[in-house]
Amino acid sequence: MLVERMLPSAEAEELVALAHGLARSELKPIASQYEAEDRFPREKFRLLGKSGLLGLPYPERWGGGDVSYEVYLQVLEELAAAWMTVGVGLSVHTMSCYPLARFGRDEQRDEWLPAMLAGDLLGAYALSEPQAGSDAAALSARAVPDGADYLLSGTKAWITHAGQADFYTAMVRTSDDGRRGVSCLLIDASTPGLAFGAPERKMGLTGSPTAQLIFDGARVPAGRRLGAEGQGLKIALEALDSGRLGIAACAVGLAQAALDESLAYAAGRSQFGRPIIEFQGLEFLLADMAAGVESARATYLEAARRRDRGLPFHRQASIAKLVATDMAMRVTTDAVQVLGGAGYTRDFPVERYMREAKVPQIFEGTNQIQRMVIARALRRTLQNDGTLRNSGTLQNEG
Repeated sequence: MLVERMLPSAEAEELVALAHGLARSELKPIASQYEAEDRFPREKFRLLGKSGLLGLPYPERWGGGDVSYEVYLQVLEELAAAWMTVGVGLSVHTMSCYPLARFGRDEQRDEWLPAMLAGDLLGAYALSEPQAGSDAAALSARAVPDGADYLLSGTKAWITHAGQADFYTAMVRTSDDGRRGVSCLLIDASTPGLAFGAPERKMGLTGSPTAQLIFDGARVPAGRRLGAEGQGLKIALEALDSGRLGIAACAVGLAQAALDESLAYAAGRSQFGRPIIEFQGLEFLLADMAAGVESARATYLEAARRRDRGLPFHRQASIAKLVATDMAMRVTTDAVQVLGGAGYTRDFPVERYMREAKVPQIFEGTNQIQRMVIARALRRTLQNDGTLRNSGTLQNEG
């Protein structure tokens, strides 16, 4: 089903139409086969680069598209609707470029960013560790100064594109000063002393490799540090806010694909002499699925518009990620129910969609973490409001 969108310009409409056409012709026809074979579609990321879709939200100066997040996320949604592995991969690549684009020096951006945005290079974002997932400040992979370089030791875990990426934006410990002891390094994949673990055996997104990064005396030039020493956690968390919007858009795309499959099946299958889409029990289920998809889309777009206007969007990004990924899990599960026994087989893609919907509830911060982020933001709002009331700026009601 073609999604009705209210895009801000004719250029934006053309860009989303380009993504829709590419997704339908180049991605959707091969997605199931590649996922079944655990094949990573590296050539499709090169195609995205040649099509100008790999650096959309970044400045034209370095080869980006200078596109708003409101538009970029809708492009991402179209790609994820056709193939979740590619949508998530683009979101991860975009997040991997963010620290350089936002915190790098101009000479660093001039040297590395154009190739990263043009599609010649593919990125990975390395924050998590075996014992440091949700608690990012507890990471222990270490970078020790050695002349003009850092020597790295330790392990990063659950890294999308590990072993396939050309660069890794990694958060490593440069001092024991807790949250202020983390720094951000841009690491070339060919760095001696960098190795990779075996790919994780996942229930879904099997076309997207996930593995450990293992640093064993890896030597990284100090000139590849992004931002100041000790600024890494701030950089990581700021990148995650934008990354959460990417995952929200991907989740909406996946749910839209599940809804489309459900509608087509329900319209084409008859029982008791009429299409099953006419039965009220199924009508209500499909209506709830559609309401969930459109509500989640509106939520991530509102957060994106705040970002585009330079407004705070930390809380809204967590809300969008929470709402969209929980919705995608419900909608893909309901899609299997709509198809009945057929939905439980690999002859139809909805069983794959259901498996793929689980991990967006986990990465970029589990949805339990998102609830913590939202609750803490609400408490801060109350505290600020209380300060205003006590100062007499606001009057008590009643």
